[in-house]
Amino acid sequence: MPKSIFTDANQVVVDALVSARKAAGLRQEDLASKLGKNQSLISRIESGQRRLDVVEFYAVATAIGADPVELYGSIVKCLPQKVEI
Repeated sequence: MPKSIFTDANQVVVDALVSARKAAGLRQEDLASKLGKNQSLISRIESGQRRLDVVEFYAVATAIGADPVELYGSIVKCLPQKVEI
């Protein structure tokens, strides 16, 4: 079983976050600043090297200006039928 960070399901999450950030007109540096974090954290998340927990997802979505519930709903619709953990 692959580590869940490298699954198709995690890539769906990453793709949605990157799309939402770009749609908001934010650079990685902008998002990091809003979160009070370094740009390298955003880079690790967006490159799939670091997963987010639910609270972090909420913080990132809110910082992007997205509704976390709507963003998560759009992610769920794109997840593969079988999600490995």
